[in-house]
Amino acid sequence: MSVFSRREFLKSFGVGLAGLALPKSFYSNPRLSIPRLGRVASESLSVYSEPSDQSVIRFQRFRDDILHLYQDVVSEDGPGYNPVWHRVWGGYVHSAFVQPVENRLNPILEEFPSVGQLMEVSVPYTQAYRIRQNGKWEELERYRLFYTSTHWAFALVQAPMEAPFYGEAFYRVDNGLLNLSYYVKAIHLRKVDASELAPIHPEVDAKDKHIEINIDFQSLRAFEYGEQVKDFYVSTGIISDRKNPDLLPTATPKGSHQIISKRPSVHMGDGSLIPDVDKFALPGVPWVSYFSTSGYAIHGTYWHNNFGHVMSKGCINMRSQDAKWIYRWCSPYPQEINENNAYRTKVRVY
Repeated sequence: MSVFSRREFLKSFGVGLAGLALPKSFYSNPRLSIPRLGRVASESLSVYSEPSDQSVIRFQRFRDDILHLYQDVVSEDGPGYNPVWHRVWGGYVHSAFVQPVENRLNPILEEFPSVGQLMEVSVPYTQAYRIRQNGKWEELERYRLFYTSTHWAFALVQAPMEAPFYGEAFYRVDNGLLNLSYYVKAIHLRKVDASELAPIHPEVDAKDKHIEINIDFQSLRAFEYGEQVKDFYVSTGIISDRKNPDLLPTATPKGSHQIISKRPSVHMGDGSLIPDVDKFALPGVPWVSYFSTSGYAIHGTYWHNNFGHVMSKGCINMRSQDAKWIYRWCSPYPQEINENNAYRTKVRVY
């Protein structure tokens, strides 16, 4: 294994940048040929003859299948909290567990800051690999990083020349929770520029901003000077009857809170290597704004698209782009995180 510059890599193997443009798996997959795509985010998904769960089920699609989304349909048959269905090949699927995705490939970075470079997955999913002590590369079984998840990359690494790698460029991604490094195709990760982390509306005094989360309406509203400036659908915590005192309640805590700290990428879960919401292993959760010392947070979500309905284990699930807006808008701002005098945006949950 070696760390090398992109220039050295291209020179060494006598290939042009065009040779790195697309991985072979995407060339051979016709389902990735149109702009509007959706990834199945549940174990299985029924395709109905009509946009109604009372119609005939024609067949099933399965986790990480990529669907063509031809049309969005608001169904009179609901469900009321989320009546949006997608017309797909062969029928209709409900949108709750279809993650809208894109397939965007990226230039390869040559250098990395010592603290790592924040990256965002820009394809439906990318497979993670690890390197054994004997130098052999192997797939981390069932370990994929999904569209809009964020990760810290630290180095450019050359994969083996043999199949299925063919000497492609990979990034080394370090996972702090697992104390583990793994490797993903470089062209599948997009660099998050510093401009994307800049505060939103910094001219508004931090004391004049606050957030309100309404559990009944599954909404989050952002206010400046007492006037609403943004309104988002969210998913708050499910109500459960957990008896184990070591486990946090899954209901989102009501009351008055404040933004305590923020992180652009968090591996949430119990340390499992299986990225499955049921196993509570969620690598690369993006744009995390903590509002409780118990770990409750506002964050981006890639494992469902059922906003407007309770879904979480207590946190506030948002679309990744919406969570990013909140992350940039609320205080403390990233440069103030370690300052004791930083004002903390108020959060009211009711």
